[in-house]
Amino acid sequence: MTGYPPEITSREGERITEVIKDWALAHGLTVRPPPAVVAAEADPKGILATAVPVTLFPSPFPQVCFDQGVAVQTTYNELYASISQDEAFLAQVVKEIGDSDDFITELWKVHLRVKEEGYVQRKSLGLFRSDYMVHQDGASSTPQIKQVEFNTIASSFGGLSSQTSLLHKYLSTTEYPLLEKSIERGALNLPRNESASGLAAGIRHAFVEYGPPTTNYQKCVVFLVQGGERNIFDQRHLEYELQKSQDPQVPVFRLPFSEILRHTSIAEGSGRQLLYRPPQLPSHTFEVAVIYMRSGYGPSDYPDQSAWEARYHLERSAAIKCPTVLTQVAGTKKVQQVLATPETPSNPSILTRYVAKDSASVSSLLDTFTNIYPLDETEAGLKARKIAVDPELCKGYVLKPQREGGGNNVYRSAIPSFLKSVPESHWLSYILMELITPPPVENTILRNGTLEHGGVICELGIYGTCIWDQQSKAIVRNEQAGYLLRTKGDQSEEGGVAAGFGCMDSCRLV
Repeated sequence: MTGYPPEITSREGERITEVIKDWALAHGLTVRPPPAVVAAEADPKGILATAVPVTLFPSPFPQVCFDQGVAVQTTYNELYASISQDEAFLAQVVKEIGDSDDFITELWKVHLRVKEEGYVQRKSLGLFRSDYMVHQDGASSTPQIKQVEFNTIASSFGGLSSQTSLLHKYLSTTEYPLLEKSIERGALNLPRNESASGLAAGIRHAFVEYGPPTTNYQKCVVFLVQGGERNIFDQRHLEYELQKSQDPQVPVFRLPFSEILRHTSIAEGSGRQLLYRPPQLPSHTFEVAVIYMRSGYGPSDYPDQSAWEARYHLERSAAIKCPTVLTQVAGTKKVQQVLATPETPSNPSILTRYVAKDSASVSSLLDTFTNIYPLDETEAGLKARKIAVDPELCKGYVLKPQREGGGNNVYRSAIPSFLKSVPESHWLSYILMELITPPPVENTILRNGTLEHGGVICELGIYGTCIWDQQSKAIVRNEQAGYLLRTKGDQSEEGGVAAGFGCMDSCRLV
């Protein structure tokens, strides 16, 4: 289809804007309004919501790339489950990061403390998301996906993503056919997206895997959240999907990370069951079967030692964690770099430690890797350092810390001056990634009631759920669980929707 997305008139733009705003509010495609839209003092009771930034049309995305990402997800799930079981490798990763990243060091101390007394929960739950961009060397070359990062904690937007797909499906049947440059009903190839129900199913299966409660209390799931969370509706969609289940019935509670020690305790005895007493329901106590963390992924969640004690408190408990400390460390950029650094005779690939060397799985993983380098004293690291401080060579790269969330990366020409501002001993905590070159795409973004039209860059996330036994190494469940498409203006470097850089989108497969 040429001329897609179609140009629209100003009046058509006004109509679609009204339709999207109302549909979004009616279907929970929303966030709490940012301070730039509504000052905190104007909404002290938190009763307001606003439509998330979203594209007017689903962005064109190569079907071959979409299918590639979907097909490799269960292989990625298994790979990261295996890495989470490899304590020796993760210990080496933490050692290489060293004192340059206090956060990762403190996380590892939590694991070592629990290891010393012995873990009581063998099973782990991973709700993963592998993020990609389309890479195309030239207009005549075949597009392929290249991995941006792999998320092992707080893999967000599954709730909003399925709603965005439904929004674009709705518009394709009601609004696009009425445009002057109309799009016929059924003309767009819009893939099904069941990210909310898929992720909720992963939590529900972990709830079942926990087994019957061993105290006198009913089991529950706890969502561990941040205070003042603006992206609350994304999380609520997962809760509501979980609570649709009648067999088993799954009670779900939200607990701010800062209140863990106030409202939970460890049962007496060797079982170390985690008990939760909802502050609004003081006569009730629940045995926590699953902890789903939508917080705890960055230093701001650990302002003092008591926060680290709270994480230790959870880690040593019998609840199934999503994620454990080991799985969280497996999701650091350093692990991604070690997996993806180009193989040399003196530096063989570590990938074959987890996947058979000549298998189709290795090939499918390698096809998604882009070049990533350490900034250490190895051969690859010294090469990367030369690139990073060179004013010209650095323009094809992005510098990444071990952090989750938007706003932490350093791009292109800003890299040399940034590194000069950081002690060289701290360079070890960064990786240097070759920038991915996406094909040009145009779309219109509706943000805070205003339409922005122009070139955009799309990032595909494929969700996966995985349950494994840390001791026997058996994979109990391994599923692909829907997708996310985030889009940003092609002048924006960061793509985090909640951080205010990007917007929600869905795929029109081409």
